[in-house]
Amino acid sequence: MMAEQFYTVASDSETTGDDKAQQSFPDVAIGIDIGTSRCSVAIWNGHQVELLKNTRSQKGMRSYVMFKDDTLSAGVTGGATQEHPHEERDILSGSAIFNMKRLIGRMDTDEVVQASKTLPFLVQTLGIGVRPFIAALVNNMWRSTTPEEVLAIFLLELKALVEMHLKHPVRNAVLTIPVAFSRFQQTRIERACAMAGLHVLRLMPEPTAVALLYAQQQQQLMHDNMGSGIEKIALIFNIGAGYCDVAVSATAGGVSQIRALAGCTVGGEDILQNAMCHLLPNYDSLCDNAGPTTDRIKSMALLRMATQDAIHKLASQESIEINADLGNGLKVSKLLSRAEFEQVNQAIFEKCERIINQCLSDAKLTPEDINDVILVGGCSRIPKIRSLVLGLCKKEESYGSIDHLEAAVSGAALEGAIASGVTDPSGSLDLLTIQATPMNLGIRADGDGFAAIIPRNTAVPARRDMLFTTTQDNQAEALIAVYEGEGEQAEENHLLGYFKITGIPPAPKGAVEISVCMDIDAGNVLRVFAGVVKPQGEATPPFMEVRMPTLDDGHGWCGQALAKMYGSKLDLAVIPKKLHP
Repeated sequence: MMAEQFYTVASDSETTGDDKAQQSFPDVAIGIDIGTSRCSVAIWNGHQVELLKNTRSQKGMRSYVMFKDDTLSAGVTGGATQEHPHEERDILSGSAIFNMKRLIGRMDTDEVVQASKTLPFLVQTLGIGVRPFIAALVNNMWRSTTPEEVLAIFLLELKALVEMHLKHPVRNAVLTIPVAFSRFQQTRIERACAMAGLHVLRLMPEPTAVALLYAQQQQQLMHDNMGSGIEKIALIFNIGAGYCDVAVSATAGGVSQIRALAGCTVGGEDILQNAMCHLLPNYDSLCDNAGPTTDRIKSMALLRMATQDAIHKLASQESIEINADLGNGLKVSKLLSRAEFEQVNQAIFEKCERIINQCLSDAKLTPEDINDVILVGGCSRIPKIRSLVLGLCKKEESYGSIDHLEAAVSGAALEGAIASGVTDPSGSLDLLTIQATPMNLGIRADGDGFAAIIPRNTAVPARRDMLFTTTQDNQAEALIAVYEGEGEQAEENHLLGYFKITGIPPAPKGAVEISVCMDIDAGNVLRVFAGVVKPQGEATPPFMEVRMPTLDDGHGWCGQALAKMYGSKLDLAVIPKKLHP
């Protein structure tokens, strides 16, 4: 029998927006950057941001949890408390779960989840839009877990590290998240934090955290040089193991406004998988539907290590000789050139280029308007990525005053201090970041269409409303299905939740006006208000107020179930030119 889990699950109410408003936070919140591959934590120590080191003197810690015998250990310590620290082969042996940031809050129909079946632990899917089944190999038996549980275990170890350093309990945290994270994924991050005994003050998009650090540096330069605080435009490009983010920020006098955000789920893991497939043409046979066996896991681990090493060396070499015996008669012997590596990953580089251009377009800027290009994330050191970003922005060099691996967590620590009400006599914390919505928010309307009520890149806090009408004569009810995303059709986007308006007064179709209002507060909490505004009378039902998201697991098939149950009977149609600012 495995030992009981050494954490407890806190109530979901601990992370609600109402509680955030009611509680006081005397302690300074820590900043946490949970990366797909690596994690770091930082604090405001009274006069500057300080990154904490683990017992192995590492600032950057591997993001994994090892399931071994009756013990659990995370990459925070790397097994340093044990007689033998974890080596790479241990992590890739099937006993460790990693890449939880890519898996958390995703359905089993998601392309990212499907691609994760090649990882050296068990990822099973049913393909019906529910949470995937993941498991670690413990004593030749698969032990099931969830991404939230794995993340909670990791955070608990991280929390213990911080408390050991500070010598007092830690409760509050600011975490960085990818731009592409859905609101459902954000609730899963908050739930994992609650399980670990952490209260989330803010979830910051990673480039927004970097923009805050940049704003502090620009403010300091202004003070040192007695400058005028002229606005500076920065393009922030962040690519790590799991995600790629882009932001355009305008900074002046310690105030940073996010002009545009864009993100996608591509990163070092995809680059690695493409290279592995290229090196071993029958790579897919190692990860077939029969599931990973011990031999397959060992072979995948050896290939993964050889490929990772080659990619790292190609950052400074034009070619690399790869010779790896994967066991079971499988061998890799190949000279891999940098040009060949770049060709294999051409589609990923093109995707990066598209979101940079999209971000510039959304911000209504040209490359000539950009003052600084900030490259962050582990994969930003890949020569092709660096040259691509600088080339698009028409710059020779990137901004050099920010550490590419420490920028996001440093910004999170700054936000933690600011959100905790800390002041600094030198003015180092006189900062403000005006955030923006990374995706459109709206409802299903006009059949299967998506009516965006709050467009992407709207400054937060925000409040927008739109008028709709009925599509049936004497329609008594209307279904409000809330989505976020960039697709023109509702089903192409993330379903956040739904509710019904009932008691609509009898009237011909198109005669009733129904207002749907969306409100995002300063804490990024989304509320949807909906009700009949015309005709008015004693029989008019009261407005509905619903906080989103409302869905739990199984949100993949909810949209299909709603369509099957109600068809078009409860549909709404947009009333043209009724959008109010």
